[in-house]
Amino acid sequence: MSTIRIEDIAHVRYAAPDLAAMRAFLEDFGMGCFEEGGRLYGRGTDGRPFIHVTERGVARFLGVGLRAESVADLEKLAASEGVPVEDLAEPGGGKIVRLTDPDGYGVEVIAGQAKGQAALPFADLPRNTAAAKPRQRATVRVEPGPAHVCRIGHAVLKVSDFRTAERWYKDRFGFITSDEVEAAKNVPLGAFMRCDRGDKPADHHTLFLAQLPGELGILHAAFEVANLDDLMLGHQHLRAKKRQPAWGVGRHIMGSQIFDYWKDPFGNELEHWTDGDLFTAADPPQKQPMSALLAVQWGAPHPMFAGKMPPPPGLVSFFMALRLRVLGLFRSKPKETVA
Repeated sequence: MSTIRIEDIAHVRYAAPDLAAMRAFLEDFGMGCFEEGGRLYGRGTDGRPFIHVTERGVARFLGVGLRAESVADLEKLAASEGVPVEDLAEPGGGKIVRLTDPDGYGVEVIAGQAKGQAALPFADLPRNTAAAKPRQRATVRVEPGPAHVCRIGHAVLKVSDFRTAERWYKDRFGFITSDEVEAAKNVPLGAFMRCDRGDKPADHHTLFLAQLPGELGILHAAFEVANLDDLMLGHQHLRAKKRQPAWGVGRHIMGSQIFDYWKDPFGNELEHWTDGDLFTAADPPQKQPMSALLAVQWGAPHPMFAGKMPPPPGLVSFFMALRLRVLGLFRSKPKETVA
């Protein structure tokens, strides 16, 4: 049993030397932005006070926020970890417990945060298909502009030891594995993990832990937009603003999301996504090959596969070492000889 069960991801936190440049990007990406207490905050349309935080400093990832169900859960977590429950002196108030995971990432667990009025949703008109045509005597008209970011959906963290990180997050927050990714049979590289909401469906993944070569850090943070039209409007707007594309548009295998990745001015990768899978606690974990991680059901291939991006430093040597490890695991033992 875990100490508590979180209900969702709350935010991601970064440092950057130029808040104005970050703000311009986040607004092009589809967030509402404001500054308070020397920090830049990005929010979605779901009424949460913020989902993205930037403070001034050398460009780097600072940590991830998770949302507990109650302040009582925070108190239980704090008692277990031997740390205090503090007032959250940021927009929305509430309480916070600050932890550090095995790789040094800040993990901010919050509860009691005030939620404002959600914005009017982006139009989601019925869609006509070959099987059903519910939209009749009505047109589809969408206005050009940024996508409408609704909420934060997940974060992907590079870890130094997957099993150690997995146990740390599961023991404290009740994460459930949706898909474990293997380099070879019984050689795990990471896992897509979702919140345990019991019978209530939860996103296929709220956190993905990946043991990959190179420096530690966040691989990307993902933000849900209204629908496919909204995602494509956002894609068009970001291209018009000459923002740096990273990967997309396409549909993932694990999670099934339609995705579109972009880079902010400081190299951080952010994803627009829509139409992802939902599972309850009753759905069992699956195992997937690494080939499914960067493959698509349709759409743009990953830049590494398309020859547009060189492999990350150390990737070739990493897989050579991994191959030797796998061979070592499955090499047959020599037969004993009788003297």
